[in-house]
Amino acid sequence: MSIGEAMKPRILQAESLSPYFDSALEQAFEVHPLWRQGDPVGYLARNGHAIEGLATSAQVGAPSGLIEALPALKVISSRGIGFDKIDLDLARRRGIQVSGTPGVLTDCVADLAFGLLIDAARRISASDRFVRSGRWTAGSFPLTTHVSGKRLGIAGLGEIGRAVAKRAAGFSMEVRYTNRKPAEGVPFAFEPDLEELARWADFLVVAVPGGPSTRHLVSRVVLEALGPRGFLVNISRGTVVDQEALIRALADGVIAGAGLDVFDGEPDVPGELLRRDNVVLTPHVGSGTVETRKAMEDLVLANLTAFFRTGKVLTPAS
Repeated sequence: MSIGEAMKPRILQAESLSPYFDSALEQAFEVHPLWRQGDPVGYLARNGHAIEGLATSAQVGAPSGLIEALPALKVISSRGIGFDKIDLDLARRRGIQVSGTPGVLTDCVADLAFGLLIDAARRISASDRFVRSGRWTAGSFPLTTHVSGKRLGIAGLGEIGRAVAKRAAGFSMEVRYTNRKPAEGVPFAFEPDLEELARWADFLVVAVPGGPSTRHLVSRVVLEALGPRGFLVNISRGTVVDQEALIRALADGVIAGAGLDVFDGEPDVPGELLRRDNVVLTPHVGSGTVETRKAMEDLVLANLTAFFRTGKVLTPAS
């Protein structure tokens, strides 16, 4: 992976991603590990002027303060597909190329989305707790909700949304979607209004990008439209859902349940969600398999290598 031993480009590493990635990055570049510094501000003041590239993740990002501390920065390579924690406007004004890792995590995230959907409907996690606590000896577990043949609404028919729809076919589900504009070459009905999509759906899967434009896209009104037999699944960003409205909806029976891999303010999760039995919670692990994380990290490295060899990253932020 090395691009030459002489004059290796200087890369700021925002966080440790894995032993594999950390080692591979050090072999290919001159690495400045910000995550190891007790005084990161002071470290950047002393070394930031020489940094040409940044290796980061969607969770850590590259806020304006970090970019401004790196006057020679030319490229940002991020593990993940979300750019809501990267100041893209500032990067573009500076001519800094930004890349993510699309494609390689699509199936993994779609798998988890469908796992959350099935778990929320059939209450697999709740029934597991029921057995472990010894309550089975006192009576039967309550009846749950059928999945096959139901209506699936997808908010955001990008790569992940399409992969979720593909899995739904195996469960004979009818699929409709909403998007910024109708998608080409898909057999699913387009619904321009999210509230109407929620009103039609039995299950609503959220797969839109994060950021200011989608903040609280899933509002109280949308949850009310989804209704007392409906389930919400969010594998996008926690900010996309009005979390306080969701907590009230789950408590008051406005919706039947939810499966959440992301939260507003994560890793802090409100106690009201932790105590509820009609919501399934996972710790932002949509891409969290050995195979997918390695593929993502390989692409982070490939984007950095391509930039310093050709002047262009392989998978630029759109």
